[in-house]
Formats: sequence, C-alpha cells, structure tokens
Amino acid sequence: MTAKSAAKSATKPTMQSPGLAGDIQGLIPQLFEVMETLLAVIEKETALVRAGHLTEAMTLERTKSDLARQYTAMTTRLKAGEAHLAGTAPDQLKALRTRLDEFHALLQINLTVLATAHAVSEGIIRGVSAELTRKAAPQTYGASGRPTAPPPSASQPLTLSRVL
Repeated sequence: MTAKSAAKSATKPTMQSPGLAGDIQGLIPQLFEVMETLLAVIEKETALVRAGHLTEAMTLERTKSDLARQYTAMTTRLKAGEAHLAGTAPDQLKALRTRLDEFHALLQINLTVLATAHAVSEGIIRGVSAELTRKAAPQTYGASGRPTAPPPSASQPLTLSRVL
C-alpha cells in the first residue's frame, strides 16, 4: 500500500469514527425538519382534496416529491448507521422511531383520502361511460319481455379533457 492510499483510507470515516457518529446524530434534526415540512405539504394536499380543489392540490406534487426524496435519502443514511446510533445515542434513536411511527400514521390518512378521491372519480367516469353506452345502444326487449343489456360492441370510447 502506498503512502497516498494509506492516507486516504485513514481519513475515510468508518462506523466507529467520531466524525460519522456526529454526522448521523446531526442528521436526525434535519430529518425532523424535512418530516415537518413534508407533513405540512401533505396536510394541505389532504385538505384541498377533501374540499374538491384537485387542481390546487396537484400544484403541491413537485414540492411533495422533492421532500419525499430528501426523506428517503436521509432515512437510508440513518438506517445504515442505526446500529452505531443504538450504541451511542439510544434516546435519540427511540425519539426518532416514535416520531417516524407518528409520521407514518399521518401519511396513512393522506393515502386514504387520495384513494377515496380516486375511487369516487373512477366511479363517476364508469357511470358516465355506462350511461353513454346505454344511450348509444338500441333499446330492445329479450324473450322474457325485459329490456336487454347493451352488447359490449355498443360501448364507445370516452375522451376526457384535463384542461378545466
């Protein structure tokens, strides 16, 4: 091993080095800040979707994606140093886990609202499509004397405009 490579490997932080421990412990407050900002955006999105302001809610998507990317990167780094953190700062790790559980519960509420909005809008589109198909098909009666359902060939493509 050359002197240069030995110097490089000596300055590289390892899990036991104090530099990495400080870096990981310093990452926790940053993660809390990103989580709080992300929660604020998600709560705003949830309120907008519940109120039916989908266009306004869509404007938050880019901010939410950026914050989610930061959150994922930070949690990945923390997970890599979790064993070291458990030995050096167990109280911080416990607080982090508690806060992450709360965070995931609030995310679940947002996902439920979004899934409900998706189901409602899908139901509306399917209803409109069924009504258009019913009106486009000739109305005939079957052998039992009851109206028959329109054949599958009677369905027409449905075009949506996303510009409101």
